Amino acid sequence: MKQLVNIRLILDVREYHADVYRNSKTGELAHAEFPAGVVNDVNYGGSIRAFLFLLNNECCTSIDKSRKFLRDLTGGKLNISKGMVSSLCREFAAKTEPERKKLFAEMLLSPVMHTDCTNARINGKSSYVFVCATPDGKAFYFARSKKGHEGVKGTITEDYQGILIHDHESTFYHYGTGHQECLAHVLRYLKDSIQNEPDRTWNREMRSLIQEMIHYRNGLSPEEEPDAEKTAGFEERYRAILRKADEEYKDVPPSEYYKDGYNLYRRMEKYMENHLLFLHDHRAPATNNEAERLLRSYKRKQQQAVTFRSQESIDSLCKCMSMLVVMRQEEEQNLFERISQIFG
Repeated sequence: MKQLVNIRLILDVREYHADVYRNSKTGELAHAEFPAGVVNDVNYGGSIRAFLFLLNNECCTSIDKSRKFLRDLTGGKLNISKGMVSSLCREFAAKTEPERKKLFAEMLLSPVMHTDCTNARINGKSSYVFVCATPDGKAFYFARSKKGHEGVKGTITEDYQGILIHDHESTFYHYGTGHQECLAHVLRYLKDSIQNEPDRTWNREMRSLIQEMIHYRNGLSPEEEPDAEKTAGFEERYRAILRKADEEYKDVPPSEYYKDGYNLYRRMEKYMENHLLFLHDHRAPATNNEAERLLRSYKRKQQQAVTFRSQESIDSLCKCMSMLVVMRQEEEQNLFERISQIFG
């Protein structure tokens, strides 16, 4: 038995007619009501809106390419305007506001949360996108014009009372009740130090130790607590390597052209508790990879758009991306059908 499989797109057009009556005394015209959503001479249903919305925001194709693709699929019968496509993000954000409020409240209750931010562009000027994510797959994006505490305002991080996983961004230390620094970043910084300071030994030893600790932690089951004696041994080795770093920098001070290695040593000394929290609390992961992965989705959209026209447009995009992340977690629900229903 052999099969040849193809697809084809069929336009489903429903035309509604209503008799118009004139009031003989007032001259006023009246007719029966059309179905909900049928307002203009030509109206586009939820499936067309969902198709264009996902192309533009999930697949990161431009508005022009999205329009052209649909036009080609329908043999030139559908030629959607740019304005209609560009308004879909704002419309979807408005229709899903109740779900986002619920999502915001649920994420506040999570014992652990990842947080990070990245650069954005609005009319050629710098802006920022913050992301908050929980280990169970929930995520919330926020568009902000500033970093620091002004950027954190209104995000989940502002009122969060659990463990925050983040890169070494000092602002985040003012929020939450515990902190774990991303060790994936630390490993990269140590590798950079090894390449730029080949005569030092502390950086190699510390990189090897961190890899060993992460490997040990990953080998434990989610419910299994780390062994106290093993953890104490890791901490003592960590302190010993920092003492070696201190001696090496006293003997040979850091170069004027490269101080990143020295600054890293001082940071790991000052924030030792926040580098090793994952050894004491099984809920805390060792890296902030979840937040970084989610921000890469935004960066792909930024590369396609290059720059956004207004704060409102990037804010609508962030609201839509938050909902799409959550919807993708519901495997039993077809994403296209769910969005089609929302657009209605």
